[in-house]
Amino acid sequence: MSTLPTEFERTDIGEIQIAPEVIEVIAGLATIEVNGVAGMSGGFAGGIAELLGRKNLSRGVKVEVGQREAAVDVSVIIKYGHRLPEVAAEIQRNVKRSIETMTGLNVVEVNVQIHDVHLETVERIEETEFTQRVK
Repeated sequence: MSTLPTEFERTDIGEIQIAPEVIEVIAGLATIEVNGVAGMSGGFAGGIAELLGRKNLSRGVKVEVGQREAAVDVSVIIKYGHRLPEVAAEIQRNVKRSIETMTGLNVVEVNVQIHDVHLETVERIEETEFTQRVK
């Protein structure tokens, strides 16, 4: 299956093809660039989202690629304290822009699944001294 628009498929010296996995990596990188994204999610395994590092960017991304268009699904973990709809909308814009700029494909859909919220630091609440009310 060809993944580039017809006018880019054949040049004077050969063909150009982009593997769907490349588009997955582009989408993954564009996703983690967004402020508020803690990382990519590998999905729910046993009900727990797995926070993936940079090596596994494409594991949190699924793409469908046609001759001229692509559709993308990204699974993410968002940092606590960020507005989820705003982060998701920025992910959609950044993924669409990155894929279209780098490949020439028209991105028709970017679906964002938020699998978890990540706490950057867990603050310990120290036990406060209670005054005895009864002696």
